[in-house]
Amino acid sequence: MTLSFFEAMVQQLSPLTIEDDFLYPDSDGKPLADNTTQLRLIFTIKGGLDALFKDRDDVFIAADLLWYPVQLTQKQIIEQEEPQRQAPDVMVVFGRPKGDRGSYMQWKEDNIAPQVAFEILSPGNKKKDMDTKFKFYQQHGIKEYYLYNPKKNRLQGWLRKGKKLNEISQMEGWISPLLGIRFTTNEGDLVLFHPDGERFVDFVEVVEQRDRARVALEEEKKKNQQLLDRLIQLGIDPNTLP
Repeated sequence: MTLSFFEAMVQQLSPLTIEDDFLYPDSDGKPLADNTTQLRLIFTIKGGLDALFKDRDDVFIAADLLWYPVQLTQKQIIEQEEPQRQAPDVMVVFGRPKGDRGSYMQWKEDNIAPQVAFEILSPGNKKKDMDTKFKFYQQHGIKEYYLYNPKKNRLQGWLRKGKKLNEISQMEGWISPLLGIRFTTNEGDLVLFHPDGERFVDFVEVVEQRDRARVALEEEKKKNQQLLDRLIQLGIDPNTLP
């Protein structure tokens, strides 16, 4: 059998000598989100988890990052097979450092698989595609998988037991064993809470909280200055007060 030029070339190379950008592209050509609700929830979950684990250098959190669990073999490269991959809306990896990545190539990450995955359904998600994602997560080591349907306000979750992801029977008030966060949909939307009870908020709410705190601080300073001025008017030296 006569080999093509490409096949002959690849046979002389190991998988590591071929550019990763060629074998494992950083983009799948799909948008981060199909609508504003999906985008808002992705950013809120990602931001809340970033805040939760901000003091831990061994927790990597990403949104819409392609995860390649298995490196292609030389045979697969020759046969031009596509690598296995998925891009969870949000994923959490314990045991890996923070930092920028074009994709998550597991064999370059001490072979540590992401442990938690979140998916927010959009009208563009087909059942077949979601079934494929579930099988992928089950096969490649996800320990907790959460799926939220904004249109139906329906939250589902799965927890690994052995080689399988088993559905969690009651998600309302569920506390993630790995993350320590609590879930609720009682407000007609997916709401998450930190272990200390603080609610996950989006960036606008963070800015609003900061602005309210700043206004309160300025008002407190103003009141203190007014008190000092009044004491001075009364001939009382504030420095002599206990």
